[in-house]
Amino acid sequence: MYLVITNTARRTDWSRIEVRVPVGDGVGDLTPSLPEMKGKYTDNRWGTQAKTQEVNVDPQRDTNVFEVTPKSGGVASFKPGDYLVLTMENVTIAATGGPAVLTVREKTEDDDGEHIRYTSVALVKTAPKEIPAPRDFHPDKGMVGAGENLTLSWEGSPEFDYKILFPGGQKDISSGTRTWTPPDAPKRATTYTLVATDPVTQKQHFLTTTVQVRFPVLETLTATTGIDTPWVQGAVDGKKGRVTFAGTGVEISDNSGGRGTVTADRADVNGVNTGWVQGRSSDDGKITFPKDGLDVRNGSGAWGTVHADKADLNGINTEWVQGRGADDGWISFPKEGLNVRKGAGQSWGSVFADRADLNGVNTGWVQGRSTDDGKITFPKDGLNISQGSGSWGTVHADKADLNGINTEWVQGRSTDDGWIGFSKEGLNVRKGAGQDWGTVSADQADVNGVITKQVRGSGEGKGYIEFLDQDKGVRIFGGVSAGWIRGLNDGEAWIRFNENGIWVLKNQNGKRESANVTCATVNDRPV
Repeated sequence: MYLVITNTARRTDWSRIEVRVPVGDGVGDLTPSLPEMKGKYTDNRWGTQAKTQEVNVDPQRDTNVFEVTPKSGGVASFKPGDYLVLTMENVTIAATGGPAVLTVREKTEDDDGEHIRYTSVALVKTAPKEIPAPRDFHPDKGMVGAGENLTLSWEGSPEFDYKILFPGGQKDISSGTRTWTPPDAPKRATTYTLVATDPVTQKQHFLTTTVQVRFPVLETLTATTGIDTPWVQGAVDGKKGRVTFAGTGVEISDNSGGRGTVTADRADVNGVNTGWVQGRSSDDGKITFPKDGLDVRNGSGAWGTVHADKADLNGINTEWVQGRGADDGWISFPKEGLNVRKGAGQSWGSVFADRADLNGVNTGWVQGRSTDDGKITFPKDGLNISQGSGSWGTVHADKADLNGINTEWVQGRSTDDGWIGFSKEGLNVRKGAGQDWGTVSADQADVNGVITKQVRGSGEGKGYIEFLDQDKGVRIFGGVSAGWIRGLNDGEAWIRFNENGIWVLKNQNGKRESANVTCATVNDRPV
């Protein structure tokens, strides 16, 4: 569709031309939707070659107005005889006939100044003439037998586009054809629909016809009140199994009339009485039902395997239990309890658990999870603590409450701590990691005897007693303070010290009696 704008008067300059298109489906509307528009300006000076150049055409947002401006922008010359052609493309004409008026507003300049001028352009729409509807859509026979051909025909204008709809598909009919034969004869009552479409207005007409089949083949059958029949049988040779309705229910027969097989995806029944159940193949597992329960067999008749995600039973009687693989561990059940084995042989296996709550454990050894971890073995006389390498190990504990300990030595937690060795004569107190004598630190010692080189006070500068050879006695450093000194045995003399001096007594009855005083020497000095 074209809109031509010309200049028939004196030369002028133009800067903008606006074209408003009536949009809608009414009498005064040109199109139901805004079309595309482009334009060209032609310099048609008399006696010279016409020159054409494009112009800018921009639709205004949210309006039905196009704005036309010179390609170079600003103002352009519009001389007498020149013309501007606006082209509207992809225009769908409104269906209702009548005049559609386009309004044009232009902005120009000449010697008299700037001007805004309006004009209108009328376009006449004519409503298309309706095509007479098709009629007389019918089959050449109202009922057909199984596999019998069928032809449909009708009358109608060649201006229509025809197609026929049928269950499962449709068929476009070529122009000028008024008959059609379905490629497949109907198997049951079938309805065909003829659709005729006006290519201009897109108006459609529908005609239907139904063909009956003498012996219909039904894919499904829905009965609202029920079906009364003594039996139902297949229709294909070799597949004429029969369902007979007896007083107790139904009977399934095969082609020869013997007991047949029910094949189904699922069966929801309250009970099944059968001698056995087996998979679809003769090699599949089989379940038989003896009086005491059920037997699971494989295809050859030997004991089979039950595969399940979970079993909830009150009890299981079995010779052994094993993992899914032939290399998995297995458990056998002797009279004494159970044996845990590994792999496919008889080697003892390992029990893995987070915790074991047992009344007793009989085992040759206990070890940590790693082969380098400590190990406990159980000899007849108790238990042995070993390192992973087999040498003696260490017991770590907060407290030990024992009736006795047999050990070579006892030491503090650090290798620099003192230690006690146990010789045949008693015990040796050592310091550090060597053999140097150590110190016994205690508040009090209650012993029957002490064998030592010297006895010293606990602080610095204290006196001490040094023990010489047996015939020389003792050496005392720092003085001796005593109330009395007496012999070791009863009846021996003793010496008493008081404020008046020294008393030498013959015996211990308290009487002063003369006594022989024998001089002795200490460190070669007379006493």
